[in-house]
Amino acid sequence: MITGVFVNRLGGFLQAFLVLYLVQDGYDAGQAGIALGANGAGAIVGILLGSWLVDHIGARRAITGSMTSTAVLTAAVPAATSFPVLLVIVTVLGATSQIYRPVSAQLVSAGVPAQRQVMAFALYRMAQNLGTTAAPLLGALLAAVSYHVLFWGEAIAALMCAAICQRTLPADPPRAAQTSHHPSSRGGYLAVLRDLRYLAFLVGMLAYSAVYIQYVSVLPLAVHDAGWPTMVYGIMVALNGIMVITCELAVTRKVQHWPRRLGAACGVVLVAAGLAAYSLPLGVVCFALATVVWSLGEVVGSPTMVAYPVQAASAELTGRYLGASQAMFGVGTAVGPMVGVALWQGMQGAAWLVFAGIALVAAAAITAGMRGDRIRTPEAALSGMLTDGGDCDRAGTDEDSARAW
Repeated sequence: MITGVFVNRLGGFLQAFLVLYLVQDGYDAGQAGIALGANGAGAIVGILLGSWLVDHIGARRAITGSMTSTAVLTAAVPAATSFPVLLVIVTVLGATSQIYRPVSAQLVSAGVPAQRQVMAFALYRMAQNLGTTAAPLLGALLAAVSYHVLFWGEAIAALMCAAICQRTLPADPPRAAQTSHHPSSRGGYLAVLRDLRYLAFLVGMLAYSAVYIQYVSVLPLAVHDAGWPTMVYGIMVALNGIMVITCELAVTRKVQHWPRRLGAACGVVLVAAGLAAYSLPLGVVCFALATVVWSLGEVVGSPTMVAYPVQAASAELTGRYLGASQAMFGVGTAVGPMVGVALWQGMQGAAWLVFAGIALVAAAAITAGMRGDRIRTPEAALSGMLTDGGDCDRAGTDEDSARAW
């Protein structure tokens, strides 16, 4: 599964090159922005849809079907004959390309003991980050040949992901048994909404993602307004990528044994500290140190926060909890740049202090929304996803049932 995630992200060229392709193809910047926004909106729908599809058609069918559809739609982008047709294609493509996210995260967690789930998600993030880091470089090489080659390359990567998952994932149960007996069909996202404590966690994730994403929206503006060359921004982004790829597994070996509230809080507070440090007028060196600080926060806190929905949910609702968390993160990364740019234009360097304050609020909400740990066996997790399952005992979700670290 992790190999499939890497291949999928390695072929993730579309968002990075969609605007450039559309402008080069004769569309104006406004149309390109609308298309990119439509693709992002579709992605949020796809994340929410992914866990629902697991319950109704099974994990393997959901991933292979979505990746096959992604391949067809990606290859169809250059063939769009009008802007409305293109808009439909990229919107649906945004949905199909993201269905795999909650499904793959659910599968990664299913066979892993509770005490190893944070490390499992660190490996999952490693595969994503490696693929995401290499994708723009590979995409640039393909785009240098032609954009048709670029989109065909992404389509081939999606087909490879589908083939890997079809080959390696366990067979799905019969569809009739899955749709008529799976307990999550009686709860769904309404059950998530009734979990008020988890809603606090989701609000925290929304706020955290909205400030985390400022490294792609406000940070380049800050570098430009300081009169530094674009290369400085490239170095900052590369520094973050290097730290995440080289340090996250080593750090997670330690952090996975911490109380999860401590891991999440330390991570988000470090992100807040790094963002606040950008406001200091100390030049490029200060910017580099600030980048190191918030990147360390990402390394410390992200695996714990990504793993938490699995630990918070009962077995039959794991996909819904994962989908809700990933969707809220997606909403934050969609809204954050608009809000961040507006704040930067009005406040300049002081905007970093606002971002840091929002991050501290996010840390409070995330940790308040986290329950004490509970142990769930891999067999119980698998039964909720790969068979028709049964009702899952919610015991152990209360504060008094935290296991010893």
